Amino acid sequence: MSNLDLRPAPGVCGGTGRTGPVRDVQPGKQVPLGESTVVRRLLPNLGRRMVGAWCFVDHYGPDDIVAEPGMQVPPHPHMGLQTVTWLHQGEVLHRDSLGSLQTVRPRELGLMTSGRAIAHSEESPHGHGPFLHGAQLWVALPDAHRDTAPAFAHHTDLPVIEGGGLSATVLLGRLDGATSPGATYSPLVGADLTLAAGTDTRLPVDPDFEYAALTISGESEVDGVRLGPGALLYLGCGRGELPLRADSDSSLLLLGGEPFEERIVMWWNFVGRSHADIEEARSAWMSGSRFGEVTGYDGDRLAAPALPPGGLKPRGRER
Repeated sequence: MSNLDLRPAPGVCGGTGRTGPVRDVQPGKQVPLGESTVVRRLLPNLGRRMVGAWCFVDHYGPDDIVAEPGMQVPPHPHMGLQTVTWLHQGEVLHRDSLGSLQTVRPRELGLMTSGRAIAHSEESPHGHGPFLHGAQLWVALPDAHRDTAPAFAHHTDLPVIEGGGLSATVLLGRLDGATSPGATYSPLVGADLTLAAGTDTRLPVDPDFEYAALTISGESEVDGVRLGPGALLYLGCGRGELPLRADSDSSLLLLGGEPFEERIVMWWNFVGRSHADIEEARSAWMSGSRFGEVTGYDGDRLAAPALPPGGLKPRGRER
């Protein structure tokens, strides 16, 4: 998924330090995506730029798209990150400049590693279902791997942890002894948690990871905080287990990882380490080099917005 903001603010991310256990609820921001989709942008926000290596989180739906085109994101570039497509309802057709053509369906992992450069498009396929509901997430690649070869993977068989009214699908990384087949480049976890009505349990977590929870549907209680759809609860580090409760059926995303200590610049659809990195990537996309071509999409590719005046500077984690 792309950041379609025509005036994207530079994201100054990364840095040092671990935050002890906290309960910080941060609301999302409504952002239009293409012609017919509005998303709730939960990361980055004014209070927090990253959770582990997770640097971008959009939650969308459930949207009734019976009479709508649904998701329509034209070809656009990525650099220095991984994109994670995760659906609860609907389908997304992925095309990329490697020649990949794949429909991603609910509870299937669509994982694209941009590495040094890739381009892709995303759209609701013809004859799509009535609803679209899911999340799009980005993972920043550490410096040692940010120029890795681009790749796309589609995983339909993901590990599931069950017990006490909880069902947890591990979409990326490792949780409670279960490991996703998706490729990772830093210690992290992403899990889809489904809580049945009446659940009151504790999920083992890594005290060295920082965590955040996003409610996808229903209402749940995470470490004593009631959380409804459309908000991100930042939890910090230092927990060995995470209390979870639900009075009715609900689901949420749990994101975590070791605090990302590198300083990065995130602008538009690029993650780099300097203004020069971003400027070079933008120039390459606009000139039609480096990122390749996405074939089969019915429409023009996205043009990159203008760079902001004054240059882009990497900084540490800031509020």
